[in-house]
Amino acid sequence: MAGSVVSLDNPVFASYAAYAGLASMKMMGMSLVTAYHRLTKNVFMNAEDTSFGTKAVVRTDNPDIERVRRLHRNDLENIPPFLVVGFLYVLTKPSPDVAVWHYRAFLSCRLLHTACYLGGLQPWRAIFFFAGFATTVSMAVQVVAKGAL
Repeated sequence: MAGSVVSLDNPVFASYAAYAGLASMKMMGMSLVTAYHRLTKNVFMNAEDTSFGTKAVVRTDNPDIERVRRLHRNDLENIPPFLVVGFLYVLTKPSPDVAVWHYRAFLSCRLLHTACYLGGLQPWRAIFFFAGFATTVSMAVQVVAKGAL
């Protein structure tokens, strides 16, 4: 479909696709970080998983694992809305430069938020959270304005 908005020939959609893929990979990567901490600390949530290590225990209160799980949950609360709103934003036919900066800002903020969350760095964690959140809100406002009833 030549000239379609939803085509990799459209630089806005191509940018969205790349950043959506990266954000999704980042979010999925948090599962691997959780698994890494569980395996290296021999702490699991389910009895059947204790076969993965000697001296493994079932616990749900390991502070390192719970920090990663909270971070992953934060991704699950923020990246899916970005994916939906970012796609709808493509349909508004925004300027490619403005669109790519929205996508870059969101992903950069999520990556920096992750680093700050894992390192326990406030107020930076909150700053990067709200900056990333604001980029999604900015796109959402433009989607709503373009599709106003």
